[in-house]
Amino acid sequence: MIAIAGAKGGCGKTTATLGLAQAFARAGTPALAVDADRQLPNLHVTADVDREPTAAALDEGTDVTALAQQTAGSPSVGVLPAPKPSDTVDLGTALGTIEQDSTAVFVDCPSGAGPDIVEPLSAADGVVVVSTPTERSLTAAETTVDIARRLEVPVEGLLLNQCDSVPADVKSDFDVPVLGAVPEREPPLAAEDARTAFDRAAAHLLDAATDPEPVATAPDAENRLPTGIDALDRAFGGGFQPGTVVALTAAPESQSELLLHELTTERGTLYLSTERSEDTVRYAIEESMASAGSPTVRHLDAGNPLVKAEELIGNLPEGANLIVDPVDALERGDRSDYVSFLNTLVEHTRVTDSIAVLHCLDSAPANRSATAQFADVVVDLESEVGDGGLRHELRVSKSRRDGLPTDPIGIDLTTEATLGRSE
Repeated sequence: MIAIAGAKGGCGKTTATLGLAQAFARAGTPALAVDADRQLPNLHVTADVDREPTAAALDEGTDVTALAQQTAGSPSVGVLPAPKPSDTVDLGTALGTIEQDSTAVFVDCPSGAGPDIVEPLSAADGVVVVSTPTERSLTAAETTVDIARRLEVPVEGLLLNQCDSVPADVKSDFDVPVLGAVPEREPPLAAEDARTAFDRAAAHLLDAATDPEPVATAPDAENRLPTGIDALDRAFGGGFQPGTVVALTAAPESQSELLLHELTTERGTLYLSTERSEDTVRYAIEESMASAGSPTVRHLDAGNPLVKAEELIGNLPEGANLIVDPVDALERGDRSDYVSFLNTLVEHTRVTDSIAVLHCLDSAPANRSATAQFADVVVDLESEVGDGGLRHELRVSKSRRDGLPTDPIGIDLTTEATLGRSE
């Protein structure tokens, strides 16, 4: 999934979104173009498709290929218009439901550098920054590159619109790959030289996808912080990097609290409970079938839990664990207050070289997308009842600082002896 972004309006993001999608299709890779600009939607106009159905219809299990409309002359390119401004939909979550398989997904992002661009950027695997050769547009492109890097989304390259060649100073000023220049033509997607420019840019992106540059080597195992969950530690080369924020999602009945208990064994832990009393948490840990340490337990009362949480996190010692169980109660508050809390959490976790684990139960409150956005790692605990009984797997759906484990991580939560064992 590639976000097409540029802070300057009118730089040609929508044209680039369709142009790259069509170029991928010409190269044999089916493509989907999704409009994420709900305030100024234009993708359906440029593609000449109906305004509906929109990305608001995306949901878990939705067949996006049946939902998207085919573009004239490009049957391998689907188009999904932006939700209407009145639609109450979390675009980041909606984009995350798209089953990509062998389909390339291009997301036409809003202009500007505000919060509207964060959701589609955070959902993408990479971003192509679009600009015209004007000084103002190039300055805006630098802003977009900076936003992507702060979100730790890889910048796949810079694509220049409305020019016949790439100026020499652009190649030297931008420390990202330059994908080429698309000449200004009418109509913009039909001219042969414009199509050739998009084909070349697509070839670069396809080459990078099939033969990616080596990921920067992560710290050696001795520099990582083990979690106490053996199978998870092995999948991450000995544990997580210091300063990692983890979102652990699970169903309430999954016994995921056993994993939290294991986390308390490796180092000092501050355990923030948003629902259960301190005595209830301590009793559960003492009676747990999992191994457990002796964490410091604090209850966040319902009055102003975010303020209390920030105060306690500010006293987190070096190299500790932080557990928020569950984080759902904090997610239900005002979004700006919750985002401020997450910023404090991320900053202090990294300053102290700690690990923070946010326990996300499957009630999906309004600000869950912010939790997923700020987390470095998202681990989903999945449970399934089969012939052999109850089976648990950990699936890593996001890993910002390391590569994603390619296979599910099998664990057994039924006995202390087998907790965390790989299958």
